[in-house]
Amino acid sequence: MRIAMVLTFLAIGTVMISGCGPKAFTKGEYDDPTRVELLDDKYNEADMQQMADTVIKAMVACDYVGKAPKPPVVIVEKVLNRTEEHIDTVSLTDKIRTALIKSGKVRFVNKEERGTISDEYDYHASGAVSGPSAKKKGGQIGADYILSGALATNVQQVGNDKFIYYKLTMNLTSLEQSTIDCTEEREIRKKFRKRSVGF
Repeated sequence: MRIAMVLTFLAIGTVMISGCGPKAFTKGEYDDPTRVELLDDKYNEADMQQMADTVIKAMVACDYVGKAPKPPVVIVEKVLNRTEEHIDTVSLTDKIRTALIKSGKVRFVNKEERGTISDEYDYHASGAVSGPSAKKKGGQIGADYILSGALATNVQQVGNDKFIYYKLTMNLTSLEQSTIDCTEEREIRKKFRKRSVGF
C-alpha cells in the first residue's frame, strides 16, 4: 500500500513538472517584418528599422554626401551600445550600410575582410594566379569618412507605468580634417503599463 502511494505521488509530480516545463513551438507562419508589434519592453526590430530609416535619409540629404562630385568612401565603426540591454548593433549598421550603398550616394570600404584580402594578395603574388589577372597591393581606395555612433537609453518608472527612451546618434567624420560633416539623432519613447495580477 505504501509503495503504491509513493508511486502515485511520483507519477503526479512527473506530470506537474512536465506541465511546467518549456513548451515547444510546433506550428509557425511567416510574419510581416515591417509590422510594429510591441511584444515586450525590449529594443526590437521596429525600433531598429525606424532608427535606420532616419539615419539613411539624413546621410543622403547631407550636402557632403548628396552634393559631392563623386560618392564618398566610408568605413563603418561598430555603434557603441550604452544601454543595459544586449543589442545587436552590427545589424543596425548593416541595415544602414546596405541602404546607403543601394542609394548610389556612398561607397564603403570592407573593413571586416581586410585580413582575407591581404591573404588573397599573398596568394596572387605566389605565382599561382596568371599575371594579367593577379591583383597587387597598393590599389585599394582609402576612406574619406568614418561612420560611427552610439545607442543610449533611459528608463523611468512612475507607478504602474514604465517609460523607455532610446536615442541613436550617428556621425560621419572626415578622415582628412577630423570634422563631423554629417550627424543625425533618432529618439524613440515607449510606454508600458504593468500588468495587474489577479487571484
